[in-house]
Amino acid sequence: MKKYLAAIAAMAAIQCTAISQTVIDRIVAVVDKEIITQSDLDYAVLSVAAQNKVDPKSPEVRSQVLDELIDEKLILAQAELDSITVTDDEVTDRLDQQIKLLAQQYGSEKKLEEVYKMPVSKMKREFRDEIRKRLLIQKIRQQRQANINVSRLDVEQFYEANKDSLPIIPKEYELSHIYIQPKPDTAVVKRVYNEALAIIDSIKAGGDFADFARRYSADPGSAAQGGDLGWWRRGSFVPEFEAAAFALKDSEISAPVRTTFGYHIIQLLERRGESVHTRHILLKIEQSQADDDSTIAELKRLRARALAGENFGVLARKYSEDQDTKDIGGDLGKVPVDQIDPSFLEILKPLKAGDISEPARVPVGNSYGYHIVWVRSITPEHKMNLDDDYPRLEQLTLQFKANEDYEKWLKDLRKTIYWQKKI
Repeated sequence: MKKYLAAIAAMAAIQCTAISQTVIDRIVAVVDKEIITQSDLDYAVLSVAAQNKVDPKSPEVRSQVLDELIDEKLILAQAELDSITVTDDEVTDRLDQQIKLLAQQYGSEKKLEEVYKMPVSKMKREFRDEIRKRLLIQKIRQQRQANINVSRLDVEQFYEANKDSLPIIPKEYELSHIYIQPKPDTAVVKRVYNEALAIIDSIKAGGDFADFARRYSADPGSAAQGGDLGWWRRGSFVPEFEAAAFALKDSEISAPVRTTFGYHIIQLLERRGESVHTRHILLKIEQSQADDDSTIAELKRLRARALAGENFGVLARKYSEDQDTKDIGGDLGKVPVDQIDPSFLEILKPLKAGDISEPARVPVGNSYGYHIVWVRSITPEHKMNLDDDYPRLEQLTLQFKANEDYEKWLKDLRKTIYWQKKI
């Protein structure tokens, strides 16, 4: 039986607020000391319908959703008995992550508020309890799964029982790369820095920060709002911006702060513990074709050295600017062909195992860089098997065993904790 609610992330609770519904409140189930109302069920069914494209009027869907709501209440009741908790900071962090993701999807917090017709502060209040419940359930599942192990025999038995239905593994490339970002001309950097200083001087002389932001800021998400970024917790900004913002006093304006986006002029409007309300003016540092050409030439030299016999991993550790992979020799792991960007795949198609690509441009967030890619191996499309795919089969076996344990536990909870349907 499909577990509908398990497919609904905490963010879906926020996204489904725009669904209009007629609420007739009555009790549809009792679990321990808690109740499930008709409005709870209707809301969950509408959420499921939106996420899974199923008919919200289907009796089978409504019955399955109600069963899962009952299971959730049972789990939460057991969590209380076992004194399992989540901290306020954990809830706040998850809420901030979800709001930040939504704000990115819609372009800004202001746009998000317009779409859902409520301020972000209200969203966080409205869904705090829901996020707490989701985190509790997640913690319980993680604790149970941490105690589950699988042996080689378990994996082999799982494979024998399921080999005819296991998915086809697409063609995979095992890749490493060396990534370098073009550096702007020092004269351009100095000019933009001086522009930032001039704006700071003008603001301190009585100029309006918001007016300067609307006129000069290159941040499309905040310029129209006078540079206002709203409230964000520590960990939400790039490190250089965050360090400067949290070092400011209320109303204080920073010196020019350089990040990968350019130079920022930051003003702290207010701070509450580990959250800050800031506004900024972003001045971008434009790059020239000469900057790109210099980076491409450097990567061509590194490619020639690797092809001449130097260790690619050692070169990556020394020269790559990809902070996520440089310490592991530029290792990108095994990447299925269906997960590779089409433009990047065109670069890989003519390459054989052992080849190193010519320098290629790669987008990185709001910026870009260039990289050379070493094709360490190519695995053709194949049916999953024990020899080639043991780690995958081991993970599938563990997941299967964890799900079996979880379902059995839910059945046990239904025997030990009071519950009753009222419909």
